[in-house]
Amino acid sequence: MFPTRTLPRSIFVPLCGLLLTALTGCNRVPVQEGSPERPAGPSATGVAPEKIVTKTGIEMVLIPAGKFLMGEEEGEDDEKPVREVQLSAFYIDACEVTQASYQTLMGRNPSKFSKGGEDRPVERLSWHAAVQYCNMRSLREGLKPCYDPKTQQCDFSANGYRLPTEAEWEYACRAGSTSPWSFGENSADLDRHAWLKANAAKATHPVKQKLPNPWGLYDMHGNVAEWCNDFYAENYPSGGPVNDPRGPDRGDQRVLRGGSWNSGPDACRSAARKGETPGLADVCFGYEAYGFRCVRRAPAAESGAGAAAAK
Repeated sequence: MFPTRTLPRSIFVPLCGLLLTALTGCNRVPVQEGSPERPAGPSATGVAPEKIVTKTGIEMVLIPAGKFLMGEEEGEDDEKPVREVQLSAFYIDACEVTQASYQTLMGRNPSKFSKGGEDRPVERLSWHAAVQYCNMRSLREGLKPCYDPKTQQCDFSANGYRLPTEAEWEYACRAGSTSPWSFGENSADLDRHAWLKANAAKATHPVKQKLPNPWGLYDMHGNVAEWCNDFYAENYPSGGPVNDPRGPDRGDQRVLRGGSWNSGPDACRSAARKGETPGLADVCFGYEAYGFRCVRRAPAAESGAGAAAAK
């Protein structure tokens, strides 16, 4: 676990501003750089990325193209070596896929925490079930599905939905930060940003209840661990800068990112990663800590300038 270190702040938000943030939820006004919601430093640009609402009613954030250092020198062995990654722009769900969204498209709700859980993230589902949802969401919006129905191989050139690559997920989670968590270095601040073992009371919680990261993404550090598209590898290959990496060509496990309601602070770090057999979550073992969110490639015209509406 990383040592607890306090990140100094020079600007404080009045109490009335905090109350307004709590009441407005997702429809936030821009916050001043240096506030508790957007810490000063490299994670804070002062300009929030563009948001859209898709045809199926899902809020997504346009993540700008850019580069970052993926991994953590002081982290676990599988987070090394740290490497420079360049990524193209992409859309990512602002929240984890909810039980309501999953049931609407797939006609069932596999979640353990389903009682009154429409706004809770869907969980207890396999990697395969997650990609089936991605394809169904694509079809409902008239987009080309990314996954082959038989092999479930991903076509990254398709304009439909898919699971994020590991690099996309970590880049979006960090939101420009280089600290262990997107909000800074003090693990005590996790309580305001994440549902984890210390505060979740052994269950998931509705999305958007905690503070988002600087790019407006909720629950990146907890609630449910999120399936990624990549096969899991025990470490990263060494070498020079990498453009849009997609992980190994094959493997026995798929990657999970983000920690969960059952995780400690260390597992909720931006660089923390885990591998899991992709099909086991549909059987009696449960895996009620696993969920996901979707991404979609940004059309070339939108990659640098943002978008006002879904295409």
